[in-house]
Amino acid sequence: MNTSLGVRPRPLLLAPLIVLALLLSALVAVPGRAHAAADPLTDPIPERPAASGIGLTVEEYASFPKTEPPPGPVTDPRLVRHARINYLSELPDGSGRMAVPDLNGKLYLVEDGTPRLYLDVATTFAPQFFASQGLGQGFGFVTFDPGFKRNGRFYTVHTELASATTAVPDYRQQATTLYHGIITEWTADDPSADTFQGTRREILRIGFAGRIHGIQQIDFNPTADRYDPDHGLLYVAVGDGGQGVRNTEPQDLSLPHGKILRIDPRGTGSANGKYGIPARNPFTGTPGALGEIYAVGMRDPHRFSWDPGGSHRMYLGHIGEHAIESVYEVRAGDNFGWSEREGPFVFDKTATDPCARILPLPEDDDRYRYTYPVAAYDHDPPAGWNCTSDVGRAIVGGFVYRGSDLPGLRGKYIFGDLVDGRLLFADTEDMDRDSKDLARLYDLMLYDESGKRVTMQDLAGDTRVDLRFGRDADGELYLLSKANGKIWKVTGTRKFASCDTDGTTLTRVMGERNWAPVTPSKWRFTGGEAILAEAGVARPGPRRPFEYAVLTAGRAYGDVQVDAEVRIDTPVEIRNRDVIIVFGYQSDTKFYYAHLSTDNTIYPHNGIFVVNDADRLRIEDQWNGRTGAPPAITDTAWHKVRVVRCASTGEIAVYVDGSRQPLMTAVDTTLTAGRVGFGSFDNIGRLRGMTVRGDDG
Repeated sequence: MNTSLGVRPRPLLLAPLIVLALLLSALVAVPGRAHAAADPLTDPIPERPAASGIGLTVEEYASFPKTEPPPGPVTDPRLVRHARINYLSELPDGSGRMAVPDLNGKLYLVEDGTPRLYLDVATTFAPQFFASQGLGQGFGFVTFDPGFKRNGRFYTVHTELASATTAVPDYRQQATTLYHGIITEWTADDPSADTFQGTRREILRIGFAGRIHGIQQIDFNPTADRYDPDHGLLYVAVGDGGQGVRNTEPQDLSLPHGKILRIDPRGTGSANGKYGIPARNPFTGTPGALGEIYAVGMRDPHRFSWDPGGSHRMYLGHIGEHAIESVYEVRAGDNFGWSEREGPFVFDKTATDPCARILPLPEDDDRYRYTYPVAAYDHDPPAGWNCTSDVGRAIVGGFVYRGSDLPGLRGKYIFGDLVDGRLLFADTEDMDRDSKDLARLYDLMLYDESGKRVTMQDLAGDTRVDLRFGRDADGELYLLSKANGKIWKVTGTRKFASCDTDGTTLTRVMGERNWAPVTPSKWRFTGGEAILAEAGVARPGPRRPFEYAVLTAGRAYGDVQVDAEVRIDTPVEIRNRDVIIVFGYQSDTKFYYAHLSTDNTIYPHNGIFVVNDADRLRIEDQWNGRTGAPPAITDTAWHKVRVVRCASTGEIAVYVDGSRQPLMTAVDTTLTAGRVGFGSFDNIGRLRGMTVRGDDG
């Protein structure tokens, strides 16, 4: 009997589970019908990751030999990588050795940054071993038994071409099986040896009808000590085989596909007799259900990990289909909803328009008891994107940081996007399963060994990074890229735009004698305020702010911090309203300005710009071609503004209302030293309490 489920069951409540299984057809069908008239969501998560102002400093740790996917030929350029390194973890034996699997078939152990071949998985399983189609095919993962130092056991995942083997899968999808995903147990004769000698045995073989979304990760819970019931149990993340949007198998409890499994690799109670099924698993008493299942309803459960601190919560980075990349907190019996849900939204499998699949949740959604993400981001495709094509977004799960090298990030879940290499984090205190609100996401910057700000694309030498994360026994983090087969260790953090501005300080500068307006008749200097009382008008020359006043007191500064309060006096009914802070001013056609606006949807608004004898050029990190940072000012109240500019690095940060995180960031070295000022394009507003701190250079 096939048991399918459209709800999240709870362990031990067996009678309700049986009833729910019998009612499957009704429960699965209702969500689609309930939303037939709902408007699709074109921007399901409008809130983009905010700038954190934190940068990770990294140094190169290891570089791996170039490899090729066997048996070939390779037609997908995404498989043409230098070395398809897929993970990094430290062996649990106190040796300090780091294990790194290459999807092309090599298992390396790394000591002091030097990789050495430990085991050739591809050769061991040739000619069945297969890695030349599908991004996850090949030697996908390795994990070591917590007692490896004593028992020498470790476990691997690899794929084989079904047509090349006579082996029969323990479980298979309903469609024709094309590939097998195999979990193998290895036992080393000498766990301390530099190369593997020993025995192996197969413990689980799963058949897949597609070449993507196979067995993604296997791992032991490192927070479970020897007296914990979870100690020594192997978690297995199994994808849906890439069977499309109408695939119901992730909700089918008789199959492992689209599930996280939990098994005892030293037991024998499974159907094949090669592993055990923990009695505490949530579906062991459900008729027709696989007792191996721990959680259900997944498309591509890519990477999971446990928080070493707090309550040791388990987090999963889940790759979405149409628009949503999600982080889930995983508990026994969870149902993440695929393919009825994508992240915290209805996924309309029946939509005739492929661009209109994401819908809001129904009002009665609680009755389905799906588990929704604690953090997520959407794809934010560029303008004009063809929604039937891949926009190039995919989450890579990471780790909750509990190490010592990055004290400002303790308790933060650090992860990223595996395609473009963006680095992100969320605070675990905000990642609440019981809240309807997603945790706020923040961007992390990156600095190389010389202190230069870089991106993962810079380090990888490719626009497709194929980012992965690793962690050592001390909880310190590593970044991996398949593009050039390199690993970088995260060595510390750096605050963005943190140059020394403790030299000269200017205060009490609000008198009229200290200012040089473009059009003096439009300005009033009274009551300690600089008031732009009449809107400016366009002037000949490059496109730039129409009206501003430059502070003549003091001198031109390179490294500078400007603090002030500003107000936009133009009525809020007018969306096209702004004030600007000028800095780096050298002439009427050479300066920087921070544009503080209600509108963040068009190029000229709410950003950081440079004017260099040409039309103003937008330079800040937050603009993505469609939107920028959240609106800086949306009312007629006073707002605190801080602008920091570091001339030597070109780093610029804009803060609003005392936030510790910058609203906008940019790096530009076009102009060196210059003066500061205040103004607008064609609005009215005012400034007070300006303080300027700058270097003494």
